Amino acid sequence: HDCLPVYFRQRWPSSRRKTRFTGGVERTLVAVKPDGVQRRYVGQIIQRFEKRGFKLVGLKMLQASDGLLSQHYRELVKKPFYPNLVDYMTSGPVVAMVWEGLNVVQSSRRMVGPTNPAEAPAGTVRGDLSLHVSRNVVHASDSVEGAEREIKLWFEGKELLNWECYDHSLTYKEDK
Repeated sequence: HDCLPVYFRQRWPSSRRKTRFTGGVERTLVAVKPDGVQRRYVGQIIQRFEKRGFKLVGLKMLQASDGLLSQHYRELVKKPFYPNLVDYMTSGPVVAMVWEGLNVVQSSRRMVGPTNPAEAPAGTVRGDLSLHVSRNVVHASDSVEGAEREIKLWFEGKELLNWECYDHSLTYKEDK
């Protein structure tokens, strides 16, 4: 709390910074895929989530391994397109992020849009930035349970930060 600059400590006293919000606060995995990284969309994607009011609690750039991908895409391993998916996901770096917020899983899926960019509305990440279903720029967890599983695959617990965002009490309605 004392790590906040003096300006923020004066404007948001500790009593407001410690307010707890319950119900619907979740974490989700969002990953910018190799085509999104290559096309330099990482900053734009981060900006969309920040503008929505979500809090970034984990971020890293990595080269995804075959082992990680086989666990991440475990329900697709036997599909005929799986080898192409692995080739694509290992073709360059991936930027993995964990976002936290009220109903962040469902909201993120709406923000990202359908898997097929041809079906993704304008204003969604895929509707605005994707070219083809096999190059759809970004991944977002599809359920709270899926998010929990995926976050554990991509991040070690110590890589996720618990921090208080100074504008949290302005962004979220307080539960009393």
